[in-house]
Amino acid sequence: MKFVRLLLAIFLPPVGIFLTYGFGPTLLINILLTLLGWVPGSIHAVWAVVKHDEKYSQHQGTV
Repeated sequence: MKFVRLLLAIFLPPVGIFLTYGFGPTLLINILLTLLGWVPGSIHAVWAVVKHDEKYSQHQGTV
C-alpha cells in the first residue's frame, strides 16, 4: 500500500495525501500547492507520505 500511495503522491498529489491523512489541513495545503504547480504539490505529497510512514513505523517499534 505504501508503494501505491507514493505513486499517487507523485502523479496525483491530493489523492496520495487523502489516502494517507484523510481530509484535513495537510490535504488543503497540498491542494493549494498543486494549484500553484504540479511539482510543488508532488514534492509536498511525497514528503508527507514518507514522514507519515516513518512516524507510523517508529510508533509500531515502541509498542
